[in-house]
Amino acid sequence: MQQIQQQGQALAAQKNQVEINLKETELALEELEKLDTDAVVYRAIGDLLIRTERDKTKEALIEKKDTLSLRVETLVRQEERIQKRFQQLQEQLKQAIGTPAK
Repeated sequence: MQQIQQQGQALAAQKNQVEINLKETELALEELEKLDTDAVVYRAIGDLLIRTERDKTKEALIEKKDTLSLRVETLVRQEERIQKRFQQLQEQLKQAIGTPAK
């Protein structure tokens, strides 16, 4: 039961991190939309800033956003399954210790 609880906590932390990354990506897309199509855009790759085209960067960010959104959905489903399993184990434990029936 403790292992299930730890898995749930790990999933919650992972989901939180992915949601933060998703929000940052959405904000970057919003800022990119404000720029002219011929604006100079630099993209961080490791420790380097590389000049790139606005539209290529936009496509890459949209793809990243879609991937992160799917990851969040997957983590939410996993969290729900872990929560159900935890509740089942709690119920089994209550029955095993003999909660008196009325």
